[in-house]
Amino acid sequence: MSDYTTARRVGIKRFKPGLKSGVAALSLCILTGFTALPTTAAAQTYVFNDVSIEGSQRIEAGTVLSYAGIARGQSISAGELNEAFQRLQASGLFESVELVPQGSTLVIKVVEYPTINLVAIEGNNRIKDDDLKPILKSQSRRVFNPSQAEEDANAIVQAYVQQGRIAARVQPRIIRRSDNRVDLIFEVFEGGVAEVERISFVGNQQYSDRRLRRVLGTKQAGLLRAFVTRDTFIEDRVQFDRQLLQDFYASRGYVDFRITGVNAELSQERDGYFVTFNVEEGQQFQFGQLTVTSDLDTVDPEVFEEAIATRSGKTYNPSAVDRDIARLERKALREGLDFIRVEPRVTRNDRDLTLDVEYVLTRGPRIFVERIDIEGNTTTLDRVVRRQFNTVEGDPFNPREIREAAERIRALGFFATADVEAREGSTPQQVIVDVDVEEAPTGSISFGGAYSTNQGFGLALSFSERNFLGRGQRLNLGLNTTQNNRQYFLNFLEPSLLGRDLAFGLNLNYKETDQDNARYNTTIGNFTPTLGFPISDNGRLQLRYSFGSTELTVPEDSTVGQIITAEATEERVLDSSVGYTFSYDTRRNGLDPDNGFLVSFSQDFGGLGGDTKFVKTTARAVAQRLAFSDEVTLRATFEAGALHYSQGQSRVTDRFFLGSSKLRGFETGGVGPREYNEANDVNDALGGNYYAVASLEAEFPLGLPEEYGVSGGIFYDVGNLWGLDETNGDVLYDEGSYRHVVGVSLFWTTPLGPLRFNFSEALKKEEFDRDQAFELTVSTSF
Repeated sequence: MSDYTTARRVGIKRFKPGLKSGVAALSLCILTGFTALPTTAAAQTYVFNDVSIEGSQRIEAGTVLSYAGIARGQSISAGELNEAFQRLQASGLFESVELVPQGSTLVIKVVEYPTINLVAIEGNNRIKDDDLKPILKSQSRRVFNPSQAEEDANAIVQAYVQQGRIAARVQPRIIRRSDNRVDLIFEVFEGGVAEVERISFVGNQQYSDRRLRRVLGTKQAGLLRAFVTRDTFIEDRVQFDRQLLQDFYASRGYVDFRITGVNAELSQERDGYFVTFNVEEGQQFQFGQLTVTSDLDTVDPEVFEEAIATRSGKTYNPSAVDRDIARLERKALREGLDFIRVEPRVTRNDRDLTLDVEYVLTRGPRIFVERIDIEGNTTTLDRVVRRQFNTVEGDPFNPREIREAAERIRALGFFATADVEAREGSTPQQVIVDVDVEEAPTGSISFGGAYSTNQGFGLALSFSERNFLGRGQRLNLGLNTTQNNRQYFLNFLEPSLLGRDLAFGLNLNYKETDQDNARYNTTIGNFTPTLGFPISDNGRLQLRYSFGSTELTVPEDSTVGQIITAEATEERVLDSSVGYTFSYDTRRNGLDPDNGFLVSFSQDFGGLGGDTKFVKTTARAVAQRLAFSDEVTLRATFEAGALHYSQGQSRVTDRFFLGSSKLRGFETGGVGPREYNEANDVNDALGGNYYAVASLEAEFPLGLPEEYGVSGGIFYDVGNLWGLDETNGDVLYDEGSYRHVVGVSLFWTTPLGPLRFNFSEALKKEEFDRDQAFELTVSTSF
């Protein structure tokens, strides 16, 4: 900021005294104030019997004298007189200062800085006033100070720099008012966003630039740069990327990895950055021997060795060491041992590239948690935050437990920021844990409409809240309607019933269909409460009860086959069942970052009241592996299901159907048992009591710039659907037939979500199957 412009908004009158007026005033005062001094001023001394102050209106004379530091009758030199001038000028109270010796009287002439009438910011659209004004130190009713105004202007500029707008400029201006007041206006030119044009790496051998760019939070500017904010250059984000790279290599055994430098070069047009990470990967290490020793005579290390889950030969991962420490500490608590600390001692073997880990059990300091203080949670109840701690008041203090609790609080997604720190309590043997959070929005309302030639106009309205009433509960309710379909749903989840890791859910669903992809109408209602809890580190069990009502009707003007006609005569059927789902998922806590698998097994037993007795079983297994330096993702999936009725029989609303969600390349109801009679215009998809599907797929880069967010894939699916309780001569494929499908996929990451385009070809299908060569879906991870 080179100068200030003073203007009256009516009858514009401008002049520019300049920010350098302080220096100019100093020079002027020295020239004018000391013109009366003789040429031997350096050696001359003065004695002032009186001090006269001129120009002081708001500031008391005593204040001026205290800054000057000149006492009456005191002998002072010309240098001391100059120091008095400097003190007055540095006080920040005066626009100009002049010292004029007149015999035995010293005249101090001052021009006071005006007071600030108001502070305003103009020209800011990207950052609102409410976000900028708290960072300003210039405030209304305070003395105006040009230096402070300049610092405030720089603070505003830095706020824009944090958003990637390095070309932002801020010009402070003052408008003179009566009574020596001014309005301070900060005129903002926001400028454009400086995007990251290219991210490159130097020194990487094991992983390509493309793979490493996927690790970073900063992304390259691409086709959708207008909607993507992560391609904006922000220095703090680049610093965070350094830690992400460090964690990526450390989790893969590269313990010597380091970043030697990060260069960010601004383009010649000053609208983009070229960021280069200089790295040294080092060698990859595996786990060697893993042992447990103890410094305590009363502790037997052999008892604790069974708690170590990591095995020799696995790729070294610091997270695996942390998990072993947690298991050993929990083991110590179960053994009744307090204040046990586990210290990992790592021995490096450069010859065979292994790391031996010795877990040493020691006695930690006797420090207790005095209390846990939570602040900033204006909506969320204290207990929602407090239940993320495994530690309560009076428990032994464990720093690792506190760090893990902090991560769980942040993972809730309820808070914009969450800081957890420990400080000394009322005694050195006690600590107080402070939790400081800032609430974030957790609810959303969506409203939309659609039109299709098949379904006509449709309406979708939903409400979602992840922190219902501040209790950490989840609530989803909504409706979806089209010309032929109407669906209403309510889902509720209490993730911590009775303050324990016990998830209680309640699902209500009601759906009506009018000849949707078929020639019959359905009315289906379902009420399902659930209860889920962990049974191991990676295993979880869900118990449920389900009560459903199903009504199947055939309109008079509709033509259906004998199977559905017979099923429709039963009208309303009530089903009452209990069931469970066991899942084992290593994707969340797997020791090997390149591998993971999910296994789930479900059964529902009908007959607890209702009109039917049945057993419905489903199983699913998914395995994934990253190959070729993490460039290619390989995935294998297997699903199967069986439905058996001992009372009543299955209907088309109960049986399994295969479609694009399980067997790509076919419409829903496009494969499986079918009642077909061309003469009577009958072609009914009936579903099946049994199904089995296997899928192999690979995802890989296409060589396009990563900023496009486009990658490719190939897949092979094989599946079968068969089995009916009742059949007749018009029923086809009841015995089952395996369909084989191959295809290619195009993945596109967009602001609307990850889209997947599937182009498929059925290698083997039956005559009356309904295949589907193209499909657009929202891509999800397994």
